[in-house]
Amino acid sequence: MRRVAGICFVLFAGSLVAGALPQSPAPAATDWQTQHTRQLLEDFPWLARFRAMDAALPQPTADVPRVVFMGDSITENWQHDGVPFVPQMPAHPWEKINRGISGQTTPQMLLRFRQDVIDLKPSVVVLMAGTNDIAGNTGVMTLQDTENNLASMADLARAHHLRMVLCSVLPSVDFPWHPGLQPMQKIRTLNEWIKSYATKHDLVYVDFWTAMADAEGGLPSKLSKDGVHPNDAGYAIMNPLVDAGIQKALTQPAP
Repeated sequence: MRRVAGICFVLFAGSLVAGALPQSPAPAATDWQTQHTRQLLEDFPWLARFRAMDAALPQPTADVPRVVFMGDSITENWQHDGVPFVPQMPAHPWEKINRGISGQTTPQMLLRFRQDVIDLKPSVVVLMAGTNDIAGNTGVMTLQDTENNLASMADLARAHHLRMVLCSVLPSVDFPWHPGLQPMQKIRTLNEWIKSYATKHDLVYVDFWTAMADAEGGLPSKLSKDGVHPNDAGYAIMNPLVDAGIQKALTQPAP
């Protein structure tokens, strides 16, 4: 009995000492992290972002093909930094609709694919996604998870007779907002799958990675300020590649 009482006293005293020691404060969440967490809780796919804009769009015309771009910040920023958002080729004018949302992952895009792509009745959808999956923006994901989501969006496009252009993930050796993940090899593996899937299902594949990667498999400083997001020079490389992909898709019969 005395032994039990002694053990209890030691545990109680230890808890007092531990309580007296200064505790390291939890790191304060940034404004972006706070808003991001709230957004995920209230509207995980962020359907509200484009809902009103989607509803206000007129029906596409037969003589001007509509092209919808689905993706994350790399897609969203395509219209900024002084670079025209996918320059029109004079012989092939296209109506271009940007539905990229910064920070998004493929499960979020899949959930809003019907509202932000299918319901807009495009002739072509350009899909570029996967960076934020590897970064774990909405939790840890395997490459199989990402592949399943990309395949599901392709299935939806096919079921609704939409031509699809699948784009490679851009090169990167580190993510500034989540450093230390060493994403380069995962990006290369995912791109190999995307290319193989596109070939197997007769989809157009646009290979940005090969055109932009440096010797280490990263995005060089001449093409990006942070090693992830393209600058003007980066988009200048991407624009003609995606133009050619869209043009090729438009020559194919709708699925």
